[in-house]
Amino acid sequence: MGRSTGLRAPVRLVHPLSVVREERGWTYQDVVNIAAKPTRRTADRRKAWKWEHWGVEPDADSQAALAAELGIPMSEVHRLGWPGWLPDGNPVRTGFPWTRSGTLQSLDDTLEHAMLDRRGFMKLGGEALVALAGQWLTEDPEPVVAALTGGRIDTQLVADLEDGLPRLRRLEARLGGPRARHLLGAELDTVTGILKEASYSDRVGQRLLRLGAELARLAGWSSFDAGLHAAAQRYWASGLRSAHSAGDRALGANIIKSLSLQCYDHGLFADSRALAAAAVDGAGEVTPRTRAMLLLRQARAAAACGDRAECDRLLAAAETQMGRANVGDDDPAWTSYFDAAEFHAQTATCHADLGRPRLAQRHYVTALDLMPAAKHRDLATYTIQTARTHTALGDADHAVHLLETAVPMITAAPSQRNAARATAARAELPLTAKDPKVQRLDQLLATLAA
Repeated sequence: MGRSTGLRAPVRLVHPLSVVREERGWTYQDVVNIAAKPTRRTADRRKAWKWEHWGVEPDADSQAALAAELGIPMSEVHRLGWPGWLPDGNPVRTGFPWTRSGTLQSLDDTLEHAMLDRRGFMKLGGEALVALAGQWLTEDPEPVVAALTGGRIDTQLVADLEDGLPRLRRLEARLGGPRARHLLGAELDTVTGILKEASYSDRVGQRLLRLGAELARLAGWSSFDAGLHAAAQRYWASGLRSAHSAGDRALGANIIKSLSLQCYDHGLFADSRALAAAAVDGAGEVTPRTRAMLLLRQARAAAACGDRAECDRLLAAAETQMGRANVGDDDPAWTSYFDAAEFHAQTATCHADLGRPRLAQRHYVTALDLMPAAKHRDLATYTIQTARTHTALGDADHAVHLLETAVPMITAAPSQRNAARATAARAELPLTAKDPKVQRLDQLLATLAA
């Protein structure tokens, strides 16, 4: 406990080469000078910028020179390929046992590294995440047993900690991930410390593990929203273990659902689909609202894979489940965000991915009409998505207007994902950079980058 939670927004390291440059104090010019030294070729710093930001792969000679400077054997360069061979920081460890002891080791490892992890790229590939989900599906949780050493924790203290969750969820949703992640990390640190150092009954232990899982999920989500993808994976991997140790299959499925969305955002659509299917298969007996939420994630992955028939089948199944949801159902508290507005928004995204902009637009408009004004981040997300449908339907002027209205929403609830969405939507506009409307929009978008 007592780990630092400073409030400065982290600078994201967007590529393994970013990590190397940060650790070595190298500029782009330094990188190309090293790469060009053996061949005495022209060293243009723009080459290194393209390697880091455009996904351009250096030629074999440049990689060999960089590897020599970094002390990496060429056998590793050939085995791992670019950029996998670059030394890009601590690994995201997933090999802990599926036991209470393994859960505590995983949580402790996460708390040691996640808040300092500024990598804005996925460290675990989709295959590793699918393997993790497979272990979650097949491993049986051991019984939660009482801890008998340390100060005694009673049910009232656990209840007080649990009572803070709704406030934390609201803060994360309204303030955005970059602002909320430090608070969530500190709360998770507190619960982990209690699990390790206090005494409690088996029932209290189960509640603490469930609380730790939900805090890890929220901390992972806030890191994901901030564009810190390796940190998000750390939180979610340890949260999955904590949910497993607590015997909460539905909460584990919700964490797997988050990992599925991360793969979706990175274009790993087949892996996203496998994870979404694992979430549905492993959730156990859940309420209709929870089932609808998980089915929609599966539908989005199917849409991203271009499987129209499967997506439509899953959308119909999700709609049926949503129609069965009742106010009196014992829904998990973490489903509270999944209301009619979110249902329409997720449905719209499926149609947009399948090339049905008019149908998508209809659902987005319904979602925006139903969404509370305080949900700045979600309003920004779906305002941007609606703008993209207008562009697809030939109404670029209205798309510009919608993107302009989204900027103050992103400012109110900072979100790297929304800033990236707005930039992508701007790139789709069939208007010249000299158009006064586009120039005004570019100025607004520049404030987000700043």
